[in-house]
Amino acid sequence: MNWNLILKLSIFGLIMGIATAFFIPSNIEGAIWPVIFIICAYIIAKNCTQMYFTHGFCLSLVNCVWIIAAHAIFYKNYAAGHAPEAAMYNGNPYHLPPQVALTVIGVVIGIASGLVQGLFAFIASKLVKKA
Repeated sequence: MNWNLILKLSIFGLIMGIATAFFIPSNIEGAIWPVIFIICAYIIAKNCTQMYFTHGFCLSLVNCVWIIAAHAIFYKNYAAGHAPEAAMYNGNPYHLPPQVALTVIGVVIGIASGLVQGLFAFIASKLVKKA
């Protein structure tokens, strides 16, 4: 596993976590992530020799940590710009604090995103020529 590459690529997650907490709304965020997935899949395919899916999956898990941390730390800002998500976190049926609900849902989204990112990396490994 190339953890150095994964940590470098996870900067996208850190940037998106902070950016979505302050100025990127949900409707635009959904258009940005596929572009990030494609860029990361290409970079993984170019720089790794094996375990492409695993690299993509682990990348999304690290991204998940950055994003959850940014959204939890800056929750008031995040909630102000993401009313539907904030309503879901605040109105959860288990009466969890919103940051806890955000963390639980964020982990599930991180795993799902990891499956997609892993698939993108695997497909890119079949399409991209090695240097």
